[in-house]
Amino acid sequence: METVSLHAATKADAAAIADLSRKTFYDTFASFNTDENMKLFMETTYEKNRLMEEVSNPDYHFAIANINNLPVGYVKMIIKAPREEMPDQLCIEIGRIYTLQHIVGKGVGAKLMDYCLDFAKQLQQDWIWLGVWERNNRALAFYKKWGFEKFAEHGFLLGTDLQNDFLLRKKISDRAWSQSQTVPFGE
Repeated sequence: METVSLHAATKADAAAIADLSRKTFYDTFASFNTDENMKLFMETTYEKNRLMEEVSNPDYHFAIANINNLPVGYVKMIIKAPREEMPDQLCIEIGRIYTLQHIVGKGVGAKLMDYCLDFAKQLQQDWIWLGVWERNNRALAFYKKWGFEKFAEHGFLLGTDLQNDFLLRKKISDRAWSQSQTVPFGE
């Protein structure tokens, strides 16, 4: 089995992260969306230089996964990401957790998720949360396996198409209060 290595990303990793972002997003979602909407999204939101600049943003934390010194996945954490549904709680967001398609099932996603949970605990967060497209069944199953619960929904604009994301969360600390408004997903 190939060994997966992880490290906190630096500016030197920015181009690799941008390339991974563009490739993984396109490979995952192009078949579900029009060419026009994908092109618009890739030229604006996922424009390479814009993605590279994110790595230097102090409000974000990136980690990159490698197999045989080749980048195969990464995570983007948004450090201060409060949610109105969790007032007075310390929340961190997984903004992206992406792996190359041919790597799925090799443990990279699990290593990245472990990294996210450890990072959230180090920052003494109460909750970790993320948004995932309601039709991304593979990702929904992954997050359910990790104990995430749906707590809300919000719109996500891909090109000109307004899509629906489920917002999922996981309790990190004993300080986090429990709320009965979680609803099942991925049944």
